[in-house]
Amino acid sequence: MLLLVAGLSRVVEGRQRRILKLMSSQQSWHIRPLMGAAAIIAAALVASPALAEPAGAPVADFTLANGLELVVIPDHRAPVVTHMIWYKVGAADETPGKSGLAHFLEHLMFKGTAKHPAGTFSQAVAHVGGQENAFTSSDYTTFYQRVPSEQLKTVMEFEADRMTGLQLTDQVVLPERNVILEEENMRIENNPRARLGIQIDAALFLNHPYGKPVIGWRHEMEQLTRDDAIGFYRRFYAPNDAVVVIAGDVAPDEALKFAQDTYGKVARHGNILPRQRPQEPPPVAVRSLTLADPRVEQPLLQRDYLVPSFRTAKRGQSEALEVLAHILGTGSNSRLYRALVVDKRVAVSAAAWYDSSALDMSKFEVSVAPRQGIALPQLEADGVLAELIAKGVSAEELERAKSRLIADAVYAQDNQVSMARWYGAALTTGASVNDVRNWPERIRAVTAEEVQDAARQWLDKRRSVTGYLIKDVSPQAEKKS
Repeated sequence: MLLLVAGLSRVVEGRQRRILKLMSSQQSWHIRPLMGAAAIIAAALVASPALAEPAGAPVADFTLANGLELVVIPDHRAPVVTHMIWYKVGAADETPGKSGLAHFLEHLMFKGTAKHPAGTFSQAVAHVGGQENAFTSSDYTTFYQRVPSEQLKTVMEFEADRMTGLQLTDQVVLPERNVILEEENMRIENNPRARLGIQIDAALFLNHPYGKPVIGWRHEMEQLTRDDAIGFYRRFYAPNDAVVVIAGDVAPDEALKFAQDTYGKVARHGNILPRQRPQEPPPVAVRSLTLADPRVEQPLLQRDYLVPSFRTAKRGQSEALEVLAHILGTGSNSRLYRALVVDKRVAVSAAAWYDSSALDMSKFEVSVAPRQGIALPQLEADGVLAELIAKGVSAEELERAKSRLIADAVYAQDNQVSMARWYGAALTTGASVNDVRNWPERIRAVTAEEVQDAARQWLDKRRSVTGYLIKDVSPQAEKKS
């Protein structure tokens, strides 16, 4: 349900701090990958965004008096906890003309408060051998720490303080703006695949703000100011616009008391409004684009379809799209891989994925990389899709896909970070704790007819944008490269 490897413009990981204690020194450093299928998400998320809760450890769900929601996922196998705070604001909530502001503020949240000057929070996490990170998507901004259990209340105190106590000056804001501009240069401008994804999104979403990159358009990023950041912060950062998810070695009642003693002291924001974004008109035209770049080593065909997310879908549609994506493009037994890589030998890879965790409409993606000497139009992915639409899926394919999806979700329960991510992403994009709990049962209920209907209804080329990534071999490109 969360993003897989292709959607490079929809999530920005920022301030990942891996704290490693080395023999000779203790170091911390920052990795800021731009990820729609972020490596950290791909590592944490095995297959799907929701699963049954860990056996014998019911997930607890509380709401504080100030509106903050608290979800606790007990896991006592190790004396460690993952603490995440998810704000219900992302790049799609930015003021027009201020793209990149949500991600910019994510960076600035590490610049300190009156109580805890810049660096204090990070040093406290490092001192106990912990990890911290933050990331921004179109729909949410998240900060997390993974620390020894006895440090849970401490990190909650730090996060509660910077929920409303952030202090910013031009002396810290302007250099950080240069940092995000350099990040955009490294992660987007120097990455042809990322550039293709951004162009496809811009063409797919004609009216919705999902059409702009999370990191922002560079010409708008260059104009972001301290006042922009402070205004955005004061508008959206509040307990009644946040979800705290804690997974690990803590009892629900204890976590609730910690939350009341820390977050509970922050006043409710009286001006948090429902998120209402401009929506997409019905798609009517087949669209395609070509991006030529001299740095391309592997050409690619990528097609994105406009489809419903879990929140916007009718009952059962999202689950059918999950199963459809698995049958079409997950693994060496998938339809696309067998047809294009194994049988016709025109491709070196073929995949499909579906992102259901969006507040509004979402994407279903098909991507194929050709063998050397094969032109992109020769890939004939349309034939594979047409056959599935016309003839449906077999009982064996259906059961294999459902079993694998559910099994992968069960195996993923071993990772408390992935558990916290699943619940946080769900709760900030319109789903509930029960939706997460019941996901395996809903997958089991998907029928072959529902999968075929999903393909027929949503894999209509008029709902899509096809992007061709090719190597630019023109003399002008050679001079630029």
